[in-house]
Order: sequence, then structure tokens, then C-alpha cells
Amino acid sequence: MRTKFELADIVKSFGKKLLEHEKLSPRQTKALYDIMLCRTASLGGHEQACDCCGTIGYSYNSCGNRYCPKCQVAKQIAWVEKIVKKTLAVKHYHIIFTIPHCLNKICLYDDKMFYKLFFDAVRRTLHSFGYSHYGVESGAIAVLHTWGQNLSLHPHIHCIVPAAGYSLNGTWKHIGTQGNYLYPVHQLSKTFKGKFLDSLKRKLRKTNMLDAFNEQIQKAFDTEWVVHSEPSMASAEHVIRYLGQYTQRVAITNQRILNVTDTKVTFIAKDYRDNAKKKPVTLDGVEFLRRFCLHILPHRFVKIRYFGIYNHTTKRHLELQFVPQKQTIEEKTKGKHKETSQELIKRLTGVDVYQCPVCKKGKMIVIRELPRIRSPNSNMPELLKSILK
Repeated sequence: MRTKFELADIVKSFGKKLLEHEKLSPRQTKALYDIMLCRTASLGGHEQACDCCGTIGYSYNSCGNRYCPKCQVAKQIAWVEKIVKKTLAVKHYHIIFTIPHCLNKICLYDDKMFYKLFFDAVRRTLHSFGYSHYGVESGAIAVLHTWGQNLSLHPHIHCIVPAAGYSLNGTWKHIGTQGNYLYPVHQLSKTFKGKFLDSLKRKLRKTNMLDAFNEQIQKAFDTEWVVHSEPSMASAEHVIRYLGQYTQRVAITNQRILNVTDTKVTFIAKDYRDNAKKKPVTLDGVEFLRRFCLHILPHRFVKIRYFGIYNHTTKRHLELQFVPQKQTIEEKTKGKHKETSQELIKRLTGVDVYQCPVCKKGKMIVIRELPRIRSPNSNMPELLKSILK
């Protein structure tokens, strides 16, 4: 359902000014370009007619960009469906690793390096705690988020950790059975802090940039780091579906945008310092887009990763007997055609995107394909400027 205001409207209103004041990377420019043209005649589409009442309608193609809020619903549903089938039928814990804001300057200097070290420190921390506390190779499904509720830079990684592992003697072992938490939070925080800062210093020293960021490093050493650990939830499926709400989500959804004026953008944000109450936040339009661009990841950077027993190579070598949550999609659709995203949405949510919006009885049938109005252009900044004039 189209909301009153969309991210595409903000790009159209303030994109030109942003390009005049900020130097965007090619991936950032392309993301804004795709978002602006998503589901418009520029990308082509289809003319449809209802086979019952004859209503004529038009549907335009999606851009498919992973930062477009209109293109993530089907991907989110598909990811949740896929992961639920592959998770172990054991308790899972939700652990969140956060980075102090004093290191944001280093993140802005080289985000790809920073996020890579972030993932690596999380992996090594969980790996060491699995062996030191339970003597097992455990695992995790890790998802990177880079934003806070007000679109500020706030890197953090959500981890889904199973309460089970594979010991060195080749036996399967259940862990975390003695309390509500899998690992001691304070120990987890200190270990993660040490591993991340040590690897960050080594990397900066190799590139001769340690002196430039020495102040931020020292401040981070003096700051108390926090790793959030929550008690185990009802089931693996419950944890996966909870985190699945955020996996394919972009920094802001269209539903959160309240108003767009000639100069300002107002949107809803949760204030976690006030019991997560939802409050309106107003930003300058250019500042809003600048913050949004902070969360466009490096080219081909993978933001969902699998560690330990959930890594596909580890599973092959250990030959684990994974117990599926339910029958897999492949088993259900064996011998049939490949399930489309529209069919997946209907099966899981009951919403039929092909249903006629007028009579609610007929099915919308494609009768004509609509060609693109404008072909892609490699000169994204100039093209975007010309479109926004």
C-alpha cells in the first residue's frame, strides 16, 4: 500500500541539493537513483485487466535495490522462511554487539574495513566463549545494522546463537541449560572490546593511519562497552521471525515518514531512553538524505553471515544431523514450478497480489508489456541532477 509520503519523494525534493553539497560514492548515487524511479513508468511494467469485471490497471517494475524500502518485503519473507527450515530445533539466544560512537570517525574513513573487523571480532568472541565455557564449537547467524532510530551512525550486530554445539570428541552437546543467559555479559563485553580494538589498531598501523585516529582509539579503551544479551526465547522459529523483521529492512521505511515540506522531513523514531516511546523527529531534508546515505554499505558487502555450525562449510565437514523445523520449501514444491515471490507472499500471508482491487473476485491478467521510458546511464550524478531539475 502506498503511503502518503515516501523516501522517493524525499530524494526528488532534496536529492539535487545533496549532490551539490556532498560528494557521494557511485553506490550511494545509484541507490538514490533506483529509489526515485522504483515502480514508476521509467522502469517499464505491465498493463493488466481483470478477468471478471474488466478493470484495467498498471503495475510498474521494481528497482530491486537492497536499500529501497519498497523492494524488501518479499526478500524478508523468503529469508525468514529459508532460515527457519535450516535452524536447529533447540533454544536460541539473541545477543547484540555494539560499537561506541567515538569510533564512528574511523568507520566513516573506511567502512568496509571497519565492518569486516567488526564481524571478525564477533565471530572470534563467540567461538572462544563456546570452547571456554562449554567445550563446543557453537555458531551464530549474524546481521549487521548501521543505524539508530534517528538515522545516526550506530553500528551493531544482532546474533542468533543456538544452545547447542559440537564438542572436540565428536559428540553433540546442549549448552546454556543452567540459567537464562548463555554467556556472562560482562566477560563477553570485555573480550569483544579487546579483540576488536586490537585488530583495529593492527589494521590502522599497517596503513599508517594509527596516529591520525589515536585519540578515538584511546577514548574507546576508556569507554565501557556493552553487549546486550537476552534470555532464550520460546523457539528457534520465534527468534528467527523476530530478527527477520530487521534483516532486509533499510535505515527507514516509508511507513515511518510523517511529513515532507519544502525544507524539512518529519518521521517517527523510538526513544529508547524513554521506554522506547515513539516520537516525531524533524530534520533538514538534505541532512535526512545525508544520514540515509551513511547506511549504504560497500559494494557487494554481505551483511548477513553464518558462523560455526551454521556456516555451510562447517556443516559439511562436521556432518551434523540438523533437524529441520518443518518441511522445506524444496520438498513442498518438488516436481512443480519454482515458487514466485507473489506465490510465496500469498502462501505465508494470505495476500493475493493478483486479486482485482475493484471486484475482489477476479484475477488481474497481463495483457501488454510496457517498455522502459529511460534506459540506465553510467553517469549517475549528472543523470540524477538532470532528473531532479
